[in-house]
Amino acid sequence: MGREAARFQARSAFTGAGFTTSEAESVVSHPVRRRIVAWLMLAGNVGIVTAMSSLLLSFADMRGSQAVWLSVGVLVAGLISLLVVSSSAWVDRYLCRAISCALKRFTQIDARDYARLLHLRDDYGVSDLRVQPGEWLAGRTLAEAGLETEGILVLGIECPGGEFIGAPAQDTEIRERDRLLLYGRTPQIAEIDRRGSDGDGQRSHHAAAAEHERISHEERAAAGR
Repeated sequence: MGREAARFQARSAFTGAGFTTSEAESVVSHPVRRRIVAWLMLAGNVGIVTAMSSLLLSFADMRGSQAVWLSVGVLVAGLISLLVVSSSAWVDRYLCRAISCALKRFTQIDARDYARLLHLRDDYGVSDLRVQPGEWLAGRTLAEAGLETEGILVLGIECPGGEFIGAPAQDTEIRERDRLLLYGRTPQIAEIDRRGSDGDGQRSHHAAAAEHERISHEERAAAGR
């Protein structure tokens, strides 16, 4: 999960907002993330109750307008300080380093940012594609499909029975109802999902391979400048 998505889910759990997103589902389905979110929810609720109790007691003990304005000023100053600290890039950077060091030393949690490692931007992404009967991919091996010539990598195949084939070999057959885990440009993955089993599908494949070769050549030329 990327840093921005993780930060959003952490704030959602801490404040009790409870947004329902695909990232939230991935948090709930992961046992370690679920435990972290549970602690964040508990800490958030305890913090809110403590703050409200302290605020009520402070106003209850006040005598005179001067004491009231002093407490309001302290409260506003505290909120501003909290806002500055929470939005500080310096605090975020060093806090992330401290948390990463603690996770590496005391746990076995994999805390790498896979969104950054996979370069999930500029139209690149990881998508799953279910192979329906009659589609172009059905019945072909990975070598016959040649998706890598279109700039698409097959990371894994989930079979209908639940078996998962990670980093499948080129002689692996793509069957109907398989779910392919693909990495590449998301518009290209969407185009593959629309291909039929007729000759148009094969022509689309050759056209996409030629387009990918052209884009790769331009990118290599730009990188060499």
